[in-house]
Formats: sequence, structure tokens, C-alpha cells
Amino acid sequence: QVQLVESGGGLVQPGGSLRLSCAASGSIFSVNAMGWYRQARGKQRELVAAITSGGWMNYGDSVKGRFTISRDNAWNRVHLEMNSLKPEDTAVYFCNANVKRPGTSLGYDYWGQGTQVTVSS
Repeated sequence: QVQLVESGGGLVQPGGSLRLSCAASGSIFSVNAMGWYRQARGKQRELVAAITSGGWMNYGDSVKGRFTISRDNAWNRVHLEMNSLKPEDTAVYFCNANVKRPGTSLGYDYWGQGTQVTVSS
């Protein structure tokens, strides 16, 4: 099996910063894209940022210029640096990874359990 474990959520004031991290472990041959999604109360889950194993990055429009995604391929980790946080960034943030397991030819999506980010004064 594959597990994704997130860390770094919490409460922060508007304008503040947080760093989220996610580590993938288990039966892994290779990790393709990794990323972060978020889901606010009453809303659909949306892409925050994603990064491929080659370093190509994609950001949701609402976070461009404020959030930065990075990854450590050697340790199958992905990070999200969040700056200039706004109340509307409040949501549960989920780590996602497309993982190819040994003996398989296709990658499958795995999800972390989610970490709460609350931006409030």
C-alpha cells in the first residue's frame, strides 16, 4: 500500500505564512505528479498546486504569486509554501500523488487524510 502523511496545517492570521509538507511511503516504484488540493466548507475540492517529477509546476489562479510548491524526489516529499494568506484560503488541504507501484505499468492517485488551514484574526 501507499500512504501519504501531511503536516504543517494550523491557524494563522491574514497576511501570514504556513508551510505544508507531505511524505509518500510504502510500496512505491516511482512517483509521478504530486500536488495539493483544498476543499472549503460547502465547496468542491480544487487544485492548489501540482508539480511533476521533472519539476513542471501548475497553480490554481487564486494562489498564483502567493504559494510555491516544491518537491524532494529522493524522499518522495512535496511541500507547499503559503504566503500572504487570506481568509478565503481557509480549507482542508489534501496531498495527492500519482504513484506507480512495483510490477505495475500504470500510476494511481493516492490521497492524504487532509490538514486544516484556518486563516483568521
